[in-house]
Amino acid sequence: MAVTQQLARIPQGYLAACRQSAAASPDGDHLWDPPAYDVLDLDWAPALLKRVGEVAGLEEVRLDALRRATGGDAALDLGFLNTPPHAIAPFGGTPTGLDASQVVRVSELLGQIDMPVLLTALPADEGEAAALIGQMGSITGGLRAYLLNHFNALRHFYLDAARRHLHVVLWWD
Repeated sequence: MAVTQQLARIPQGYLAACRQSAAASPDGDHLWDPPAYDVLDLDWAPALLKRVGEVAGLEEVRLDALRRATGGDAALDLGFLNTPPHAIAPFGGTPTGLDASQVVRVSELLGQIDMPVLLTALPADEGEAAALIGQMGSITGGLRAYLLNHFNALRHFYLDAARRHLHVVLWWD
């Protein structure tokens, strides 16, 4: 089974309810189960997207937004989500997240990134481009299409989270 990055859009109240469930349960069951339409599987794209931004010379504020969109922030107390036997991130570190105000800012900055332009900074040869950003092996459908599809999904995910005033929780599973 591959370990991939997962994101979930959740209201603040949902996080509080999960925290309360974990505290009340004898085995720490937080009852984490966000609806499927509010979950995004970014596969292995996060590191590659950040590397494209670095290679293309993306401005630091937008590169930082891309890092935060895929790496979260440790400010939200999410350790209760990583307690066995109910850990949501059994193969990665403690989940991270962004609160609603951080989500709005990240969404605004992601909206200012022109990924097709950034992808032109990569070498034309698919193998050279993959090596430059650290991708091992081939990607079905091509590297650029893979990156563009995942970036667009990430941007739309954050746009919807910002519009709905939701938090975003990130973990590797």
